[in-house]
Amino acid sequence: MRTAGRPARVASVAPPGRVARKSTTREPVIQEPVSTQPETQPQAQPEPEATRRDAGVTESARANRGWWDRNADEYQIEHGTFLGDDRFVWCPEGLDEVEAELLGPAEELKGRDVLEIGAGAAQCSRWLAAQGARPVALDLSHRQLQHALRIGGTFPLVCADAAALPFADASFDLACSAYGALPFVADPVLVLKEVRRVLRPGGRFVFSVTHPIRWAFPDEPGPEGLSVSASYFDRTPYVEQDEEGRAVYVEHHRTLGDRVRDVVAAGFRLMDLVEPEWPSWNSAEWGGWSPLRGNLIPGTAIFVCERD
Repeated sequence: MRTAGRPARVASVAPPGRVARKSTTREPVIQEPVSTQPETQPQAQPEPEATRRDAGVTESARANRGWWDRNADEYQIEHGTFLGDDRFVWCPEGLDEVEAELLGPAEELKGRDVLEIGAGAAQCSRWLAAQGARPVALDLSHRQLQHALRIGGTFPLVCADAAALPFADASFDLACSAYGALPFVADPVLVLKEVRRVLRPGGRFVFSVTHPIRWAFPDEPGPEGLSVSASYFDRTPYVEQDEEGRAVYVEHHRTLGDRVRDVVAAGFRLMDLVEPEWPSWNSAEWGGWSPLRGNLIPGTAIFVCERD
């Protein structure tokens, strides 16, 4: 499951996708080669400015590739235990594909070709492989895929943009994306059309994103996150930019109706829209996700789509 990695500095403009807290763990997930050069004190980098402004396809892709490469280690440290090495978790609520069966019964996955988009460390692909499926794990971030290599697996890892999938038409039976790609792209229909292209007739695509209603609320897990602070209908992207005004992180908001129209415009049939309720066993906070908020407002929307 891929959600963004740290809360934004400016709460008034922060989107609900910035969901991880800074880890206090000092040991890196991947050990880098030991340098023989004298150690130098790294210079502190200025914090990016959080704002709301337009950001196009190219700028969004470039910014988010860099962001995930820089923050992959921290993300896996912070959330690796929750995600596990070979679980298929759809969202911070903890909805597991074992119970949900949104891709279909587990016993029917054997021998099926499955594309995971925004795979991160490929935890979902690893679970799919254990069911006998033939997954391919794709991610924009090279560093995230290094974590997939670290954990291991026998399935292919592909570093590519979801808007330009490097596969032939009708290559897969199923596709899935747990908070991967779609919240971070400026043109979600382009991604959806690419997914449809690589699916075989009758193929299913299931993807989870931050529930659109969350954009109207501050990204805070406590009581301060329960009051509306922005317009639900404001689609202006959330952008973090450096001192030169270059985007270093971008997240895009679509209303619930926008998401449905995107699915239809790409040629899919919407089979189901799942809004997971917060389970009683889950006492964890994940950025703005928490039991307090989860019992009152939805945090995740999962779209189950099929192509003719």
